[in-house]
Amino acid sequence: MRSIFLVFAKEFLENLRDRRTIMAALVFGPVLGPIMLAALLQISTSRGGDSLDEPMTLAVVGSQYAPQLMGLLESRDITIKPVELDEVQARRAVREREHATVLRVPEHFATRFANAAPAPLQLFVDASDRFGGFKEAERVRGVLERYGTELGQTRLLVRGVDPLLLAPIVVQPVDVSTPASRAALMLGILSYLVIFAMLMGGMYLAIDSTAGERERGSLEALLTMPLPRSYLIYGKILATSAYMLIAVSLTVAACTVTLQFIRLEEFGMSIALGPVSALLIVLFVSPLILFGASLMTVVASFTRSFREAQSYLGMVISVPTLPLAFIGVLGLTPTAWLYMVPSLSQHFLLTQVLRGETPSILNVLISASVSLTIGMILAWVAGRLYEREAILG
Repeated sequence: MRSIFLVFAKEFLENLRDRRTIMAALVFGPVLGPIMLAALLQISTSRGGDSLDEPMTLAVVGSQYAPQLMGLLESRDITIKPVELDEVQARRAVREREHATVLRVPEHFATRFANAAPAPLQLFVDASDRFGGFKEAERVRGVLERYGTELGQTRLLVRGVDPLLLAPIVVQPVDVSTPASRAALMLGILSYLVIFAMLMGGMYLAIDSTAGERERGSLEALLTMPLPRSYLIYGKILATSAYMLIAVSLTVAACTVTLQFIRLEEFGMSIALGPVSALLIVLFVSPLILFGASLMTVVASFTRSFREAQSYLGMVISVPTLPLAFIGVLGLTPTAWLYMVPSLSQHFLLTQVLRGETPSILNVLISASVSLTIGMILAWVAGRLYEREAILG
């Protein structure tokens, strides 16, 4: 064991002078990541809060057929812009972003409206434009639907009919979410950021201690040292893990500080990310460090140059984060089996911490034991690779 720690100390201290390792471990994740996250959240919350209040312009075909309706829209800070388009031209104008959305009022609108018959309107929108025309169309449709509901109730009252007869069942939604749980929904990307920063923190050291040694011609001299070859690679993996732990700790600390400046309270949210929560996040992610360090070391051991290893590891670091991509697509919910999937289990634990909940001890043990077991297996594989003479070829 003493030999392993001697190799660890050598690799750890030597890489303090390596600019790429320091940049990845101390700058890329801990500094740029939290800043990007804070900027993204700030923009999202600002858009969410302002979209219903800020003035907007609506292109309307046939506005002269419904002057009262146009007045209603303008009273809601929606400026009417009359345009002359047929249905084909309106579709093309929205699709090509000439107009965010187009409202078309048919010629017979006034007649049907006066006869208390359903008066149709066409609202052209590009549903793929989620942050532009789609949001504006939803705002316009909400105004029109509320107006239609109020008008229908008024017509019933005039005819002596109680409007409540049309609502035999009334559903009253009860929101049981907490400010912390609503914020955690927006902070779901935090787990991806933390895991990615952790992997980046050790990638260059994993490359330098394997492919870098081979490229410099120093690997053969290292393997002649009077200690088992597996101990040599175990020490290198341990040094890589140390840098990854530093990277994840600094990233979580930086996120904890940065997110305090996001005004989520104005939107009924709060961030359950204090010193204790930050410590729990680092603790829950730590078992994944050995898995990531061993995986990168095994892959880099098959490469012949620093550049080749960098190309391969650029793809490999996506493996631990790949399960996170299936959460939203498949609508995954935490189960005992999913807590056996590395990175996915850490995401569930991080989300619970951000929601202000206390994770189950059993789930924590399952997540940690599986990640550590896979990490130790990969470390053993790396040790076996360096026992072979072919590693010098």
